[in-house]
Amino acid sequence: MKIYAVSIENFRGISSAKLLLPDHAVLIGDNNTGKSSVLEAIDLALGPDRLNRRPPVDEHDFYEGEYLPVAPTPAEDGAAPEPQPAPQITVEVTIIGLSEEQEARFGGNIEWLNVETGDFFTEANPAGVDAANIKAALRVTFIGAYDGEEDDFVGNTYYARSLTEEDTPVPFSKKDKQHCGFLFLRSLRTGSRALSLEHGSLLDIILRLKEIRPQMWEGTIGTLAGFDVASDPAIGISGVLESIDKSLKKYVPREWGVKPHLKVSNLTREHLRKVVTAFIATGDGAHAAPFFRQGTGTINMLVLAMLSQIAEDKQNVIFAMEEVETAIPPYAQKRIVHELRKLAAQSIVTSHSPYVLEEFKLDETVILSRASDGVLKQAQIELPDSVKHKRYRQEFRTRFCEGLLSRRVLIAEGATEASAFPVAARRLSELNPGVYASLEALGICIIDAGTESPISPGSIRVSASGRSHCATSRPPPRRPLSKPRSSVCSCTRKRASRI
Repeated sequence: MKIYAVSIENFRGISSAKLLLPDHAVLIGDNNTGKSSVLEAIDLALGPDRLNRRPPVDEHDFYEGEYLPVAPTPAEDGAAPEPQPAPQITVEVTIIGLSEEQEARFGGNIEWLNVETGDFFTEANPAGVDAANIKAALRVTFIGAYDGEEDDFVGNTYYARSLTEEDTPVPFSKKDKQHCGFLFLRSLRTGSRALSLEHGSLLDIILRLKEIRPQMWEGTIGTLAGFDVASDPAIGISGVLESIDKSLKKYVPREWGVKPHLKVSNLTREHLRKVVTAFIATGDGAHAAPFFRQGTGTINMLVLAMLSQIAEDKQNVIFAMEEVETAIPPYAQKRIVHELRKLAAQSIVTSHSPYVLEEFKLDETVILSRASDGVLKQAQIELPDSVKHKRYRQEFRTRFCEGLLSRRVLIAEGATEASAFPVAARRLSELNPGVYASLEALGICIIDAGTESPISPGSIRVSASGRSHCATSRPPPRRPLSKPRSSVCSCTRKRASRI
């Protein structure tokens, strides 16, 4: 099972988006482009626990915060204006690759999709569905809105077909979502709760998949309620409490307050879910510490082990992970992505790390960009003829991935230029910050081409002289860097148009 397409309307910073996803995808783009919003939108439609939150959406989830209906414009003929509907958040997800069990469960809601064109099969010809490009598909749609009568926000997921073919839309229930196996991991920084019993933690997911319901809450709460923390007179607190009790009896009836004492009995189930966590002993000693206080490598392996357990217990899962690289060294980033791809029928991650991008093929890299009107679009990568795929894999891939993650790319002709430009730019920004900025602040990535020959004709690059020139023209004579010209880093000007 995998997500084939996602359509989003009016959600957070996205006014509209229509995305096609490969089997495994890494979403890249500038900060606040909408990468996380895409995963959150999918979670609204497919996440089994997402709608447990009340309300499921709020005013900040609506595009530009507009959730109230627009005031109707009076008609020219004086007739009463037609009331305008309130804005809605809609997220439509199309799923393909369904198992036989899933097809049987979703039954009459199954549709037939031409995966080459994206069109649904509508002909009354059963033989047509046997074509290789026609696949069984399931469409579900989340709808969120503001309910003026209840003065609250509401939202639910429905079978998309029922929205147009039924008088009453058919909800896509929590049990239905569990059969889809969508797991959204909000980055490994949430690993601190992976082995806790909080709702949505990895351990909680594993227990639910195994249909295990821990019957521990009442016993634990009862034990804590019977534990008096300050009854020993040697502590000194009990005497003070007895004095308070005597004074209390002077002013209020006995039944109003009797024998104040200290306990830890105000814990609820939710408190316990947050405080109960796994302890692990490391080294030769027997001392155990909370698992999230272990080293990064230990936590990573624990998370991977739990992901493996989830995949083994529930095949055909979709893993969505935000920022795999957070506080993780490069080798661990690669390992995590490799395991995700191996364990999941589909993996979808967001990233700003070239080491993560290296683990995905070019056609699995989805570049997102958002226009000023909130329209989110995707683009694919096409290597120029001058960059052969073998060379890309062997030596160019890391630099290319770093360039994809930047706002601009500065092509340097050699190591001298590649090293000198950022240093000179930083110094200029210190001397005159009103005019100059560092390359890092401008989001400019430097790629060392080694020599002039690898640079594509027509490219603009900067030589050691500091002059920008076209690769098809002969570069000017180089000047010693000890006597830089004033234009040595004109590319760092905030309004530079050529970079």
